[in-house]
Amino acid sequence: MKLALVHMRHARTGGTERFLDHLAKRLAERGHDVTILCRSHEQAPDPRVRFRTLRPLSVGAAWRIKSFAQAVASHVARADYELVFALGRTDAHDLIRLGGGCHASFLERRSGGADARLRPKDRAILAIEERALRPDATRRVITNSAMVRDDVVRRFAFPVERIEVVYNGVDLERFHPRRHAEAGRALRASLGWSADEEVVLFLGTGYERKGLDVLLAACRPLFAQRARARLMVVGYDSARGRYEALAERLGLAERVRFLGGRRDAEVCFAAADLYALPTRYDPFANSTLEALASGLPTVTSAANGGGELITDGVEGRVLDEVEPEALAAALDAFVDVEPRRAAAAAARTLAEQHGIETKLARVEELLELTRAERALQSPR
Repeated sequence: MKLALVHMRHARTGGTERFLDHLAKRLAERGHDVTILCRSHEQAPDPRVRFRTLRPLSVGAAWRIKSFAQAVASHVARADYELVFALGRTDAHDLIRLGGGCHASFLERRSGGADARLRPKDRAILAIEERALRPDATRRVITNSAMVRDDVVRRFAFPVERIEVVYNGVDLERFHPRRHAEAGRALRASLGWSADEEVVLFLGTGYERKGLDVLLAACRPLFAQRARARLMVVGYDSARGRYEALAERLGLAERVRFLGGRRDAEVCFAAADLYALPTRYDPFANSTLEALASGLPTVTSAANGGGELITDGVEGRVLDEVEPEALAAALDAFVDVEPRRAAAAAARTLAEQHGIETKLARVEELLELTRAERALQSPR
């Protein structure tokens, strides 16, 4: 196939960006003609992958989003791609993957909810999303959770039979329990923690949406019951100081470490015993599978599409309502060695069913199917 993969940014960080990079590499290796349409990019994942950089004049985030979508539409109208696959906020495509879910749902669950004042950027995204998900605008939608699939049907009356759920995948070699012995222990030692400490990991960018405030509140009763419990916080947030101050006010400062953003997530998972992500909204947090693959019992919320993989009480817990007491109790259930060991083994077994290559193969199948459908029908 002669393919265009569309996303504003090609990079090696970020869930959608990494998926784009992996997919482009696989498709090129399989003999497809792959062009990535973007505003910016890093090195190609394969020498055969080409970039077409579209950088129309823009000032501010809203204009940048709108102008890129317009530039993509103009470009693909003149090009001879057999298929256009959108992975972001554009509206000229044959099929689209909603790795970020529905923006309206994100806005409803952020601080302030649906009544919060919309920024121009949000209005631009909502307008593009409305056009992109009209039933006559795309042949197929790929979501990474049933939660997002159901959201698309509800919000846009999109036919459910034209939506395919393809869960995220994980690099099973990069994220592996074997890393606990050396890399994980070394990170613990650098923090002044021994192998006997009971370490809970929080990893995510955007502390408010990911629910770090709830987790810190939950650590107060958890730490009171568990003298050796510790919390490791990893990820970027411009308001980090506010959360450090919250930990101080709660009396947790001596047992919480804020590590900031890091590029070695696999080592962070290897240094932990449990993973906690009480997120307010995640279509499918990649860190869910990364934790499971690393052999960590995982406690998350029903607002995380990744929680659909977890059997409650087996590999971890999925909480319908996330509040500090319930979260503390869920974490406490996996602190002791025996329940933690059983859940860790189950977590790895589950993750092994969701290796990244199986997901890329399924997306390739859907691309080929959509190309065949387009060939039989009239153009978009």
